[in-house]
This record gives sequence, structure tokens and C-alpha cells, in this order.
Amino acid sequence: MTAVDPGSVTVGIDIGTTAVKAVAVDESGTVLARSRVPHRLISPEPDELEHDAGRAWRRGPLQALAAVRSPGDPLDGVCVCAMVPSMTAVDRRGRPRSPGLLYGDARGRRSLEPDSEMATSSPKQSSVGDTMPDAEGFLRWAAAGTPDAFGYWPAQAVANFALSGVAAIDSGVALMSGSLLSAGQWDVDKLRDVGVDASQMPLIVPMGARAGTVTGTDAALAGGTVDALCDQIVSGADNAGDVLVICGATLIVWAVVDEHVEGPGVWTIPHTVPGKMLVGGPSNAGALFVDWARSLLHGPRRPPLSRRRGSSGADGDDGHLPPRRGHPDRVPVWTPYLRGERVPYNDTTLRSALQGLDITHDATALERAAFEATGFVVRHMLDLGQIKARRIVASGGGTRVGAWMQALADAAGLPVDVVAVHEGSALGAAYMARLAAGLEQSFDGARRWARVGFRVEPDAVWQEAADKRYERFRSMGPTT
Repeated sequence: MTAVDPGSVTVGIDIGTTAVKAVAVDESGTVLARSRVPHRLISPEPDELEHDAGRAWRRGPLQALAAVRSPGDPLDGVCVCAMVPSMTAVDRRGRPRSPGLLYGDARGRRSLEPDSEMATSSPKQSSVGDTMPDAEGFLRWAAAGTPDAFGYWPAQAVANFALSGVAAIDSGVALMSGSLLSAGQWDVDKLRDVGVDASQMPLIVPMGARAGTVTGTDAALAGGTVDALCDQIVSGADNAGDVLVICGATLIVWAVVDEHVEGPGVWTIPHTVPGKMLVGGPSNAGALFVDWARSLLHGPRRPPLSRRRGSSGADGDDGHLPPRRGHPDRVPVWTPYLRGERVPYNDTTLRSALQGLDITHDATALERAAFEATGFVVRHMLDLGQIKARRIVASGGGTRVGAWMQALADAAGLPVDVVAVHEGSALGAAYMARLAAGLEQSFDGARRWARVGFRVEPDAVWQEAADKRYERFRSMGPTT
């Protein structure tokens, strides 16, 4: 492990689906300051998802950084992470001229040529590249709608240009560009076919490399990177049997295994820990679904764990959960496919369904059903990969909701270790900033930042009832 500078401070910025989060962190991984700048998620149609890119991708990161430091405060590095893929057209000043399209937006698929392999491929393919054709479609859409744009950039590049004047992404984000990439760089011929020049695309730098300098400081700016990767490196989910579950707007599941595993519809990618692999992928059963369901119910909103009596109110919580409400056997089953599903089905046509609802159910029972859906999706991915899991490591904003974490434990049948810093992606980005600043030499040091806030054990009675509902959940979905 590399020796650390005791006075170093880095900032990680996460452009999330509903807010930009930032944390200022010292060399030990202690959060010194945090900020949150909300923005709207816009869905003009059920299969369309966008941001006001000027607000969310440009102004939001600037405001989030300003909120965690004052001029003259120590700052060694900054790294921006965000969801992948995304795209907007920009002018010479880096200001977005089109909506910022987000993962899964159908305008990307509709923009692909009719005879394109990705436009006509089966919805049940399981490789990462085949299940994320959005990047090429997004670029075609942006180029067609704004042909005179100065550039076509994802969220990370827009933020980095605002912070430093350099529109840079790292190799991890570039990898998600699929057919637009060749040998790690932009495919000039493919771009020409789309009607775009390579000069209009962002600079690609190696992961953890310095891309520029934050304006007005000497701080290194890393290439914009992938949010889920940042979450993973500081989660502590490093051993076989660990299952990282990121409870953000998108649910992301990564089970750690010792060797390559293939299962119907699930992805298998290398872990940052040598000799380990990750099995799982993204699902639409995250907070986009859960928050939608709860907003419909207008039921009792339980406060986040960090606001309850006995909480530290800082990075963690004492682990006390709210008292149980309702009956274990009186819960319907909800499939969470409001916008289709990604892994394992890769089918945008799927829609949500609620089964077993009767007049005796109240808002609490329906809310519990929404929470359980997350656990059932996790359990399904583990079953498909035949994974022998021993615990869940939960991260993301959803970890602040105690009832959700308990339902996750009961439905998946596993203990849930909730991370101490729920802004896991921003925390991991702060570590990536250390790499860019030369304060670290590898991902290995990120493990010292992994901390568990508290553990949630499955409740035996509720777990038994959830087991029966899981079988119904499986019968309600398509075959994989």
C-alpha cells in the first residue's frame, strides 16, 4: 500500500439521476464536507429519460464543488463520475444545446439505422456491449438534431470542461461507447459514418490519469469516470460471496466470484481486485421505481435512518430500524418494470404489474411490496449466476431508508451491511482524484476507505413469507 500524504484533500463529484452529490475527503477516507444539488429527471414519454444538461451536468457540479470548499482551502484533486451512457450537443463554451439523454432513452435506439445489428438484436443478449447500444444511437440523435454543434459530449465531459476547460472522459466511460470505439480510441471511420469528426468527441485518458487542472487551483482533474465503478472500489465488497447492491435511481448488482461465471442475461466483468470477477448488472428496480411507488401511495414516509434518535447524523447510523408494521403474509407482489428491464431481460417493452392485491392491503403493504421487489431482483440475478452469496453490501441513497434495507435483507435472504458513507460513488471518485494527483498508485488503497455503518439481519418470519412471494415474482416475469 502506498504511503499517504497526511494533509491531502480531494473531492469526488457524482452526477446522479436526481442530484449532483459531492464529498470532500481526507487521506483516511473521512468525509470533511458534503453537498447535494438537486435537479429534475425529465421523462417526456415512458421510454424517454433526460436531464436539463446545462443545469445537471454543467452548473450542478460547479455548485456542488463550491459548496464543499472555500477559496484557498486545500485541494489536491477532483474527479467527476456519472451514469453511462449519456449525451448532449454543446457549443464552443461547452454549454449544452440539446437535452441530455440518459441510459435507456429510446431516442437512441430509434436513431440507429434500421439494418443496424444493434437496432434489430434480440432483447435477451447478455454481453455488456450488446445490451448498451445507447451511445451510438445517442450520438446519431444529437448529430441529426444539432448538426452544427461544437461537440457531442457525455455528462462527465460537460462537467470536466466547466471545471477545467478540458472535455475529458476516462477509458471506462469510453468503453461504454461500444461501436464508436476502436483500440481504445474513437473510431474515425465510424464517426464519419455518423456525420461527426473525432475533434467533436471528448478526450479519452487512462482511468485514474490526470486530464487537466481545476480552474483557479493547482488541483489535478481526473478523466470523468463511471459512477458504479467508483462505488465498487470503496464498498469493501472484495471477497467471493460479497454482493454489492447500489440502491440508487438504478439498482446495480455485482456479486463477487473467484472465476468467470456465465448465467442467462447477467453480465460478467473483471473486478478491480486481481483474480476476482463481478457478476450481475443494472436493473430498473432502483429508486426510480421505489420512489414512484411511494409517491403514489402517500403513505407514511419513514425518515432516513440518519435522522432518527440515536443517529450520529454523519456518515453512519446506529443500525436501529423502525418497528415492524403489517403482517408478513399480507403483502402483494410488484414487478418493477416501469421502463422495461435491463439485466437480465434487456427488454424495454416490459411493464410493471401488481399481483395479489386485495381490499385488506394498505399503503404500508404496497410500500413493502415495492421494497421487496428490489430484493427479488437481486435474488434472481444470484440464482441465474448460481452464486453462493454470504452478504449484501448496500450503498447509495436508498440505504438511508430503513424499511427498504430490511425488506432487501428479508427478500434476498442475506444480511445487509450498509456502508458508512451512502454517497459511495462520490467517495470513490474522491479516491480516483487521489490517483490523478499522484497520491496513490493503484486501486488497492481504496480498500482502506471501506467502512460498514451497520448490519441488517433478515427477519426469519418475514423471510419465510418473502420466500413464497419470490416464487410468485419469478412466475410473473418473462423467461430468461
